[in-house]
Amino acid sequence: MRALLVEDDEIAGDALRRALVGAGFRVRHVTSGAEALSAVGDDEPDVVLLDMGLPDRDGLGVCRGIREVSRVPIIAVTGRGAVEARVSGLRNGADDYIVKPFLLDELLARIDAVLRRSRGLGVAPAVRAGDVEIDLARREVLVDGERVALARKEFDLLAALARREGAVVDRAALVDEVWGRPGPGIERTLEAHVASLRAKLGRPQAVRTVRGVGYRLGA
Repeated sequence: MRALLVEDDEIAGDALRRALVGAGFRVRHVTSGAEALSAVGDDEPDVVLLDMGLPDRDGLGVCRGIREVSRVPIIAVTGRGAVEARVSGLRNGADDYIVKPFLLDELLARIDAVLRRSRGLGVAPAVRAGDVEIDLARREVLVDGERVALARKEFDLLAALARREGAVVDRAALVDEVWGRPGPGIERTLEAHVASLRAKLGRPQAVRTVRGVGYRLGA
């Protein structure tokens, strides 16, 4: 798989390039919006990782420029900015976004998801973890064949983990996806929802804690 990495920070970009190569990607690393547009035209990659804070061009403009010439999946790499900024990225052609700092497992899961969608495979309609089945389309959860009623945020939290299919998701990414923005006491809110989810499922290991990082779907 060919990945185009657009990151102006040479040190961070080189570290991410090496990590992606280690995961089996052939990576081309460029450091500006102009180089990104040229690279897409020269040799269309399978996925673009686009830092939105480039020195020469606005990330949204680069996104639009790529989208004018290619349908390659774009993952916008953003800082901890406002939700509106990330929504703007999606409206300007990005297929997904990831917030710095992030774990490699989360990035790989997001790459896999956008590649599946671009190939028409979409998100699996149901994800299993042991005897827990999460139906993402119907927003239903079955445990050992029996339906379990969850509150909306509880299901959103479980779905966020299910879509990563076992990858670790850091706490900030979960908060960002489920609640939209950080706020006072949000860490306690996340922990309370995880505890409630485990209790309702009757499966404490269905949501596994990765100490110091976040959570992942377990069996």
